[in-house]
Amino acid sequence: MRIQLRVWRQEHKSKPGQFADYELPEVSPDMSFLEMLDMLNDQIMRQNGRPVEFDYDCREGICGQCGVMINGRAHGPLANTTTCQLHMRTFKDGDIIHVEPFRAAAFPVKCDLKVDRSAFDRIIQAGGYIAASTGEAPEANSILVPHEEAEAAFDAACCIGCGACVATCKNSSAALFTSAKISHLALLPQGRLEAKERAQQMVAQADKEGFGHCSNTEACEVECPQAISVLHIARMNWEFNRAAFF
Repeated sequence: MRIQLRVWRQEHKSKPGQFADYELPEVSPDMSFLEMLDMLNDQIMRQNGRPVEFDYDCREGICGQCGVMINGRAHGPLANTTTCQLHMRTFKDGDIIHVEPFRAAAFPVKCDLKVDRSAFDRIIQAGGYIAASTGEAPEANSILVPHEEAEAAFDAACCIGCGACVATCKNSSAALFTSAKISHLALLPQGRLEAKERAQQMVAQADKEGFGHCSNTEACEVECPQAISVLHIARMNWEFNRAAFF
């Protein structure tokens, strides 16, 4: 396959960036999108250029580090698929592919396709934990959890923190991410002790980081690689209101 690329190049956050054009004449349809970027970097370095910087870690759709905008969509054209799990057979010979970083005020560009997503870490630090005694693991049956609640908690816990929800939201809202973390713990008995403080503190931290507010367009659920439901946002709002008034 012959692929034409328009890639965002920005040496550092204080320097303006622009798109650069590249052509790869021999891309295998079986390559992942990141392997294609590896091929691009090999070509650039052979020409003594600066390689394109991008984030990745596991390349297995688990870590959430690889997100970029591909032709205007977070993670590319396939639903519920991370960038590293997107393969070049999704595209056609001769296609022009635009690749750029996630755009959000709370995700400043570090270099090229790399963005700073440490705002998510600070939201977790604000309340995404439980108080538990240290020592040996407790007996598994000492705290009984109904199957439906356990499954709902696991569904929320599937969030990998990639930031696609923020990148695709017209308000750059982190409501889906924040709500998944709140909902995951609120559904379990171990998380109910700090439920009120958790909802208030994590929502407050999300606001402090500069994320926008949710306006219920539900674009976040569409682009989420784990298909996290927007119903968790409703639960977050309920938890937040309960903490404020009850």
